[in-house]
Amino acid sequence: MHAKREKWANNFSEWFNEVIETAGILDVRYPVKGLYVWLPYGFKIRRLVTELIREILYRYDHEEVLFPILIPETEFAKEAQHIKGFEDQVYWVTHGGLDELNVKLVLRPTSETAFYPMFALWIRSHADMPLKIFQIGSVFRYETKHTRPLIRLREITTFKEAHTAHASYEDAERQVKEAIAIYKEFFDRLAIPYSICRRPDWDKFPGAEYTVAFDTIFPDGRTLQIATVHNLAQNFSKTFEITFENIKGEQEYAYQTCYGISDRVIASLIALHGDDRGLILVPEVSPIQVVIVPIWYKDKKEEITERCFEIKEKLEKIGIRAHVDDREKIRPGAKFYEWELKGIPVRIEIGPKDFEENTITVCRRDTLEKIRINADELEKIKDIFAEIYKNLKNRAHEEFNKRISFVDDIEEAKKCIKEKKVVRAFWCGEEECGKEIEDKVEASLLGILLEGSRSAEGMKCVNCKKEAKYEIQIARTY
Repeated sequence: MHAKREKWANNFSEWFNEVIETAGILDVRYPVKGLYVWLPYGFKIRRLVTELIREILYRYDHEEVLFPILIPETEFAKEAQHIKGFEDQVYWVTHGGLDELNVKLVLRPTSETAFYPMFALWIRSHADMPLKIFQIGSVFRYETKHTRPLIRLREITTFKEAHTAHASYEDAERQVKEAIAIYKEFFDRLAIPYSICRRPDWDKFPGAEYTVAFDTIFPDGRTLQIATVHNLAQNFSKTFEITFENIKGEQEYAYQTCYGISDRVIASLIALHGDDRGLILVPEVSPIQVVIVPIWYKDKKEEITERCFEIKEKLEKIGIRAHVDDREKIRPGAKFYEWELKGIPVRIEIGPKDFEENTITVCRRDTLEKIRINADELEKIKDIFAEIYKNLKNRAHEEFNKRISFVDDIEEAKKCIKEKKVVRAFWCGEEECGKEIEDKVEASLLGILLEGSRSAEGMKCVNCKKEAKYEIQIARTY
């Protein structure tokens, strides 16, 4: 049994905006376009998501830092490709009080040009590497397209960017693979399905040798880029003079990578697991994992309330975040509605019969199924969490796969894109042909599939019909 997903599927944009507001994620009424206020409940989800990525990064020997938000124009302008990629998106600080600044300052749109002058000071020898650091903070981009909460922002408040330096190209390549493994674990634990593509050269990160991106698919058929990994080679180290003495005693430029995620992770968490009742949160990042609702009856009110708090205390002792909703002026049905909207994975109801029989009634948010278990067997809740996670992951992957169409012909590709599908096809690898594909289907060539792709041997390009080299993914994007 599942709640309906009709509005979620058929009017996703309205559903998404409504849930963000009514579930208490963001207040979108802040008086600057593209900036939003994290509300307490949404901020708790954000904190748990950032704690998860921190935990994984720490395990892979990354260290956390926090850099200033302002970057001097003199540093920002050093890397020509980089500034060209961001020049129409930056916010400039031109005055300090009433005084015009001698050097304009940029509100960071990303932090390569903040980090790398410091890398040049920190790195002296091959023994100083690999250097692997990250920060989580805000970046600012003058977004001129239609802004959307959590998806297309002018202040990206949850920007996790990692920056690394290495003594060899081979080690930088190893780091790219490690970054991909980090993100795979991260998204898998959030039950978010994804594809991994190497972006075409005309769509790579400004200043990178190449870019690898993770994309998921929303209910409206559009893809959302949810993570990127960039091999920067020596492009930035040459610009910022990041040199080191190698094992032979010679001076050499460092090899670098960077990789990032943003608020879009939380957008995906909301979008992919919801239904018409609201959010459905993965237990690991739910601020409240179990909400306990007393069902009062005549003279049993005090005893039932006391039992609810006893259950809460026992749950917390086994590591489960629990909350008792003992508000007196709100009926149980209204409480159920509210906690379902907020996506709490498990609801426990305790009424007179439960009190007398030492049981609890457990309701799963994902299936709405109710079962009764003994109040002394609370460890079973963890098993239910595991079942909820597995169910959410399987359902999200089924939806993801349903939205992908495999085509051999460009006209078929156009038709599928119009039907809100994501297209997979074969490509010759030539840039001119790739851009022609984008023009013909009126969608983006997301790149070469790196995992789960079919062999291109003996296949023809979807557009020019020359010998194919790669399987690609094409989609309308956010």
